[in-house]
Amino acid sequence: MTGISAPIFRFTDGLHLTNHDSYTRPVSIDGMLAMTGPSVKADPRYLPLRGDLAHIKLAGRCFVPHYAVPVPYSAHAGARLVSAPGVDGEVLAELAAGEVFNVLDIAGAWAWGQRGEEGLVGYVALAEIAAPQTGA
Repeated sequence: MTGISAPIFRFTDGLHLTNHDSYTRPVSIDGMLAMTGPSVKADPRYLPLRGDLAHIKLAGRCFVPHYAVPVPYSAHAGARLVSAPGVDGEVLAELAAGEVFNVLDIAGAWAWGQRGEEGLVGYVALAEIAAPQTGA
């Protein structure tokens, strides 16, 4: 049984499997996914990334279980971007009427996303933004 994955446990001393397994382990990884140096540090206030979700533009650069394509919502006058959902969140910015808030996740009465394409990341109450209009 040579040429297959090495066993996790070794029950006997007689079986020797190869260290190279081309079926499940690549010989080397080249290109953009190779770990070739230190990570680039980004300002987390402007990085649409959580432990469970990230903006689709971060695919291949950040590893999370899910990636989302943003849905552009329009802010109502006085909409507040906050650091956490609920009344305890720090106000990060006030959005202008009609300003785009790119929604990446909706949970309860709150949307998580990014102000415009490169702006601050945070939460906005769903009551303070309008869903995009669908064509008829």
